[in-house]
This record gives sequence, C-alpha cells and structure tokens, in this order.
Amino acid sequence: MIYLDYQATTPLAPEAREAMLRWLDGPEGTAFANPHSPHRMGRQAAAAVEIARERVAALLPPGGRVIFTGNACEAVNLAMRGSAPHRAPGIAFSAIEHPAVRDTARALGNAVEIPVDGEGLTDPAAALPEGTGLIAVMAVNNEIGTIQPVAEWSERARRNGALFLCDAVQACGKMDVPAADMIAISAHKMHGPKGIGALWVRDGLELDPQVTGGLQEGLRSGTLSPALCAGFGAAAQVAKARMEEDAAHIERLWTRARELFSGWTLNGAADPRWHGNLNIRREGLDVARLMSECREVMFSAGSACASGSGKTSHVLKAIGLSEAQAKTAIRIGFGRYTTIEQLERGAGLIEAAAEAQGA
Repeated sequence: MIYLDYQATTPLAPEAREAMLRWLDGPEGTAFANPHSPHRMGRQAAAAVEIARERVAALLPPGGRVIFTGNACEAVNLAMRGSAPHRAPGIAFSAIEHPAVRDTARALGNAVEIPVDGEGLTDPAAALPEGTGLIAVMAVNNEIGTIQPVAEWSERARRNGALFLCDAVQACGKMDVPAADMIAISAHKMHGPKGIGALWVRDGLELDPQVTGGLQEGLRSGTLSPALCAGFGAAAQVAKARMEEDAAHIERLWTRARELFSGWTLNGAADPRWHGNLNIRREGLDVARLMSECREVMFSAGSACASGSGKTSHVLKAIGLSEAQAKTAIRIGFGRYTTIEQLERGAGLIEAAAEAQGA
C-alpha cells in the first residue's frame, strides 16, 4: 500500500518506537511505574517525562511551559476554556480553523469568523469586534496547507490586549513556530505516537484547569504515560535535527507531484503553503468512486476529523468553492518517509482512475 495521507497522521518514527518500548516493561521490568509516585521507580519514570518535555519545548518559542494533554483537541479546549475567566469574552477565529477551535468558540459564545481570501489566507489587519479577548489563527491549515501570518496576528493581539492562540499541529516539527500566548500541538502529526498532545503556555499567563483531580500537570489531571511522553520527546528531537533535511525532501516531492497532477486545479495558495499538502480538484470527479477504485493508495477527501460526516468542507467553502467544486477535491499528503517512486505510483493509479471516469 502507498501512504499519502500525512495530514491525517504520520508514520511512527523508529526512534520514537524505540523510546516508547523502554517504558512499556511489564512485571519483570522496572519501567512501568507511575511517574507521579515518590519512590525510585516513580522518580525514574518522572525523569523520562521531564526529558521528553524538554525535547518538545525545544521545538517551541522560549519563555513558556509545555503541558502534556491527551491530544491537540484537549489542548485547544484547555487554552480557550481555561483562559475565559481571565480575558475579555469575545473570540475571533479564522474561517478555516480546525473544528476543535470552531466548535469550542461557538460553544463559548461571542465568537466571530475572520474571513480568508480565495487562496485561504487571512488578513492581520481585518476588522475585529470591540471586546475581542482571544484571537485564534492556525499556523498551517490541515486541509489546504496554507501558512498563515501568525507572527502578525500575535502582534495584533498584543496591541489589542487580547490573547493569541495558535493551532500549530500541522506546523510543529516542520518549521519554526512563532511566538504566541498559547500553542496547541500533537505528537502523531510529527511521527510520534497517537494519544498525546501538548499545550504550550506563555510564562505568566493564567489558565483555569478543565480536567480536575490530581492536577498532575499543574493545569491538567491524570496519570501521564511515560511511554507516550518518551515517544513524543524522541519524535520532537528527531524533527528538530532533521527539519532542514525533511523540508528539502518535501520540496522535491512537491515539485514532482505538481508535474504528476498538472491537469488538476490546486486549492489554496501555492505559496505560502506547506508543500507536503497537495489539495487538488478535477471537474466532474466522483471522489467516493475514486477512493474505492484506488484502494492501494491512502489519500483523503478532506480532513480525517470530518470523514464520513457527509458535510462539504468548510475550508473549501471559505475560499470560495461551490459545493459541487468542493466535492471534486482530494488531499494528498507526503513527508519524511515518502519516496519519489511511491508518489509516482500513487499518482499514476489516481490519474488512471480519474481518467476512467471521464473526469
């Protein structure tokens, strides 16, 4: 099978797997302890967690702390709900945010969308309502890959006395993440394990806990998994060391992909864009049939979080596509472990199936 769905999840890095296995020892081992226990084994597990925290923090701006969470959705909720008592109530979020941000903003109320242009880009000078206390703009969009001007948004928020939340799930480990007040990330989007994410919080920023109990993370309750933390930390360490190498590899894949799919229309800006994301459409294409006929190729018709919902992509609608156009779009994602040969074979199968439809 050919895996071309890197925005949904990434293959586990061998280094992350190795780091995790050490902390999964059973009764005959010594690495299964609760990292919050005060005895020797507990302290060893706690040390592994803190090493992992430092490695994850190395991918993020200085002057903040990393709080481990179950996933990025939880990190977003902690940021948005936890900050609510300490800021003005209004929330402004980009029209192409992940549902974790969109749905939470709407649940909290006093929320407005920041529009995007036809290339999927926001304008940091866009009008915002009086009383906006939180601005949320993602670094890289998960569906079309556009890179937002988050540094400008962060500065805009600071000038307006608002907090700035950046969903950096698709960016962290691939590029430098600009400063913000809060940054949400996920391990499995950077070749780490599923089941763990993190919220980076600027020093001095006060949040209220949203998961109460033992408050093992200070702002979050629950026993941490040393194995998941270690895997996250190892993946972060590798990502930092390989960032330039990975980016160069992805540029080669992007260039070849654009050649292979030259007859398709690109959705979103070609630049600024994370070039590991190729979202394209073709007039008359039946995407459900295409995916059924290309079972050897793992690609997407949109966000994995919305798959099966039957709803038209809010991202593609936000950039001006009609419902009919949005339903002819596919997303191809590639990265560190994708070879040119895999990309060429996958593209050939997709192209042949599309042509067989007469699209």
